[in-house]
Amino acid sequence: MSASATIRGRLQSRSPGLWALAWRRLCGDWVGLASLAVVLCYVVLIAASASGLVASDWSREAGVSYAPPVFMGPDAAPSLRDSEPVSNAGSIRSPEDSGIPDPLAEVLADIRKELAVGSPAEARAATLALGGDKWGRDVLKKVIKGTETSMLVGLVAAALAVLLGTVFGAQAGYFGGRVDDFFNWFYSIFTSIPYLLLVLAIAAVLNQKGALTVILILGFTGWTGVFRLVRAEYMKHKTREYILAADVIGASDARRMFVHIFPNVSHVVLVQLSLHVVWFIKSEVILSFLGFGVGVDTVSWGSMLNEAQNELIIGKWWQLGAATAVMALLVTAFSLFTDALRDALDPRLR
Repeated sequence: MSASATIRGRLQSRSPGLWALAWRRLCGDWVGLASLAVVLCYVVLIAASASGLVASDWSREAGVSYAPPVFMGPDAAPSLRDSEPVSNAGSIRSPEDSGIPDPLAEVLADIRKELAVGSPAEARAATLALGGDKWGRDVLKKVIKGTETSMLVGLVAAALAVLLGTVFGAQAGYFGGRVDDFFNWFYSIFTSIPYLLLVLAIAAVLNQKGALTVILILGFTGWTGVFRLVRAEYMKHKTREYILAADVIGASDARRMFVHIFPNVSHVVLVQLSLHVVWFIKSEVILSFLGFGVGVDTVSWGSMLNEAQNELIIGKWWQLGAATAVMALLVTAFSLFTDALRDALDPRLR
């Protein structure tokens, strides 16, 4: 073997791959790394919430009604005396006051003793970390549980939509002809109706609330953008030399589509997955806010905003502020990370 061939072999063996180059480029972007750290913190938080380590008792009435945040102090909490109805006991005399013995006095006394011993009243806090809602539930725990619901809906629905869009786009772009015509006709049906109107119409027809229903609605309606991009990439790659060489050696169509072509278009799919996670999180919030999302026994950012609109009228802003701040932080971090990931995986920057 010649010296030039040996040097060429060493250089090729040391040449980093696409993902190694992308990671190096991402490490040089401090905004992308900071956004990735924020997203990972949210992932750890929802993992702890799903396992029951935190916010498992989010529905417990831990504080008084509309308990204010700790930094506002207990003076902002509604007074229990103000919420009690005005009693007219002073104008109505009891039987003992009129000299007539009460025949049910002993029975009522025994009932009061049994109630006092059997179900002692639980003390409620005057303030909570981020305040309380109408029933005294901790807003901090509701935000954590709502983060779990909204993020799981966004991640699973985005994975489903990207999977459908990739499979449909790969077949349409690779085979062409009647297969391409069929998928283009199917694509035109979904894109001819405005997306939000389509989602609301399907949700109204199904009339079943729940996280699984929202996932299916978003996943089966949000694949169109991925389909268009993947189809174009497969149409471009199927005529290249490495695919023609794979055809010569007898590789099957499935192997050429998903073993040879797909690794070269995976960066497009990954970026679309990140974009769809943000998109579907916001879609879930809109659906739950309008009453088409999760059920009453589940909390999400959308259901919290739905409750907060009535609380804001009477000046109780802390549930709205907490849900909005947490959602805005995640959406901003995910969007910045998606931009950094797109720049790192762009083949034109290699």
